[in-house]
Amino acid sequence: MFIISDKVRINEKIRGKEFRVISDSGEQLGIMSSQAALDLAGEQELDLVEISPTANPPVCKIMNYGKFKYEQTRKQKEAKKNQKQVILKEVKVSARIDDHDLETKMGHIEKFLEKENKVKVTLTLFGREKMHSELGIGTLEMIAEKFAEVADADKKYRDKQKHLILTPKKNS
Repeated sequence: MFIISDKVRINEKIRGKEFRVISDSGEQLGIMSSQAALDLAGEQELDLVEISPTANPPVCKIMNYGKFKYEQTRKQKEAKKNQKQVILKEVKVSARIDDHDLETKMGHIEKFLEKENKVKVTLTLFGREKMHSELGIGTLEMIAEKFAEVADADKKYRDKQKHLILTPKKNS
């Protein structure tokens, strides 16, 4: 099957004097003048579609272009339907989070990872906490250790934003 881009020239829009022509069934018909190729496509009530404009001479195929275009869009929709979209969920924690609150947040993270979603754990620092960010980073490190078996941790501790991205490991 040929992959044809959206900017395809068909019938009279094809430029050139001679073309290598391929029939609807895929057999080579040889090199023909542009008018002979157009007449042959017209007799079969099909379109002459330029497949390879850079070849010497250009290659054209006789086909039902509307039907071909419809089938290609249907295949693209089907392929899109089968794709799995990765969703990024965010959980925010602070440096002075209580143990019970942290357990609740970890329960949420666990549920998100079971559904194969990525989880971004953001550390929010307020006021003087910014000067002692190592307390909050300790919380992020503890979360990363707890989920080390089921997720890969990508740690990003920048100046203002400190976050951890947990990506579920692939089950092989």
